[in-house]
Amino acid sequence: MESSAQAKAPVTALAGPYGHPLHPALVAVPIGAWIASFVFDLASRVVDHPGFLADGSRWLIAIGVLGALAAAVTGFLDLLAIPPRTPAFRTALVHMSLNLAVTAAYAINFLARGGQPAAAPVPWGALAASAVSLAALSVSGYLGGKLAYRYGVRVADESTQAEGYRVPKEDL
Repeated sequence: MESSAQAKAPVTALAGPYGHPLHPALVAVPIGAWIASFVFDLASRVVDHPGFLADGSRWLIAIGVLGALAAAVTGFLDLLAIPPRTPAFRTALVHMSLNLAVTAAYAINFLARGGQPAAAPVPWGALAASAVSLAALSVSGYLGGKLAYRYGVRVADESTQAEGYRVPKEDL
């Protein structure tokens, strides 16, 4: 199998069918949860009773960590389909490493916020940690886009994609 064709095929059904990988769908959970958490963090600094926002942020971080773990499983399966020693494989390793670091940072952030209901705004340190984590996540997302849109990892080949642009004969 040609190297680029190998990177398009799923390693197992758990990775999602040909041309429709699960990893891109699953990453929406941690990305959305962590962005919402950061909004809650900021909002907790400007309202009179910030406890509910600080608590909500902490739980959004937890949801993001759990979602990231699910996305990591399918992402790792996609990585296994990429031939080693290629630019796509090196990009995927950096993408994976950044995501694992971000997930670990958020897990630590969750634990550092404590288990008791919050009465105060999110501390500046926790807010800064979230901002740095989101910046790293943005870089990783850029690399994930490069994997899909430049290198075509787990994207259907052009002849398969062309099916979506053919006008049925009865419509001509």
